[in-house]
Amino acid sequence: MTTPPGEATAKKTLGWREWLALPAFGIEYIKAKIDTGARTSALHAFYLEPFTRDGKPWVRFGIHPRQGSSEEVVHCEAAVLDRRTVTDSGGHREERYVILTPIRLGEQEVMTEMTLTDRENMRFRMLLGRTAMRGQFVVDPGRSYLSRRRPEPRAKHKKS
Repeated sequence: MTTPPGEATAKKTLGWREWLALPAFGIEYIKAKIDTGARTSALHAFYLEPFTRDGKPWVRFGIHPRQGSSEEVVHCEAAVLDRRTVTDSGGHREERYVILTPIRLGEQEVMTEMTLTDRENMRFRMLLGRTAMRGQFVVDPGRSYLSRRRPEPRAKHKKS
């Protein structure tokens, strides 16, 4: 199947890894692997506490948004869209909470279904799956960080 003329240029190009924002959680930068092999996006959550709000299921969870660090913690709450059994790349099956949240890639904001799982020992705290990209983005696997500039390194503060 060939791409109609002009269609590919209408879609934003992403590299194999990108800096994203999760505005609903106040996270301005999180590094994500752009994973066309994953159907649904996945976000690292290091605790999950289900609760009910106005008769509907919600989940409270924590995120460590900085890769390789557990120092920064963002506590979040989101309505539960679904619970699904997901098979990871290693063939392990896990039931996960699914939430719906906006992600921002550069100037573009996209509502995205996101599963919550422990990715503490994974290289990326977030995967952006193909469903979130469908119809809006193409991926250039030879490039990185095309949607946003890398954040400035944070100054290290000495503790007194």
